[in-house]
Amino acid sequence: MNHRPHLLAAACLLVLPLHGTAASFDCLLEPSQTVEIRSAVEGLIHRIHVQRGDEVKAGQTVVELDAALERSALAVARFRAQADGRIAASKNRMEYAQRKTKRSDELHGGNFLSAQARDEAETERRLAEAELKEAMENQELARLELQRSMDLLNQKTLRSPFNGVVVDRMLNPGDLAEAGNGRKPILKLARMDPLRVEVVLPLATFGQLKQGTSGQVKTEAGEVYDAKVKVVDRVFDAASGTYGVQLELPNPNGKIPGGLRCRVDFPGIGSLAAAKVNSVR
Repeated sequence: MNHRPHLLAAACLLVLPLHGTAASFDCLLEPSQTVEIRSAVEGLIHRIHVQRGDEVKAGQTVVELDAALERSALAVARFRAQADGRIAASKNRMEYAQRKTKRSDELHGGNFLSAQARDEAETERRLAEAELKEAMENQELARLELQRSMDLLNQKTLRSPFNGVVVDRMLNPGDLAEAGNGRKPILKLARMDPLRVEVVLPLATFGQLKQGTSGQVKTEAGEVYDAKVKVVDRVFDAASGTYGVQLELPNPNGKIPGGLRCRVDFPGIGSLAAAKVNSVR
């Protein structure tokens, strides 16, 4: 939901205080991050582990897609990667070919073996070495296939990217999770620590706030919290004569909900005489 028009209206009616007083502005408390959980691959939803309003931890499994085929493929890939019978056989053949070549060289040196027979033994040795090399390459390929199968299986498990809460649940077990940003998400999560404080200020205050400037945020319930400026917009809204500022409000226990209206006081703003901002045309 875009709350900026409401903040603009409030900022446009604001009269800045005289020097020595703290300037107070309307603000909104929002989650610092929201994310829609979608699947990178298409599949039937097997299980959803959370409900709307549940708290989640970073890395926690929130959705599982059906992965029977992927588990079967993983079992086959693991067997192939661990199978070393062909390598063992190739090593034995190569060792035999090496011994045969050595004997052939000795016999050929004593004129007891023809050059052709000696060359045949050498060729057999080289073929055995090539066969062993191929077997080892195939096993390495099997290991790569095993890793690929593991990655495909992991794609069937969706995890929370941060500590937060479940804002909404759009799909249920048995529904088809479709891949792609244009598809319906499964869950919507919000990061509640820290909170983002959005405030719109008149241009007359520009330059008086910078990153790290402190502000006091007062909620509708009357609770007061300390926040710090994180972002000061460098692009202004010419029609309203305002610009946006974003503060960061620590919320380690999730006590403060998002979506609340608030007031933020900046003790450092008060150096200007009273100045009324023109209303939006």
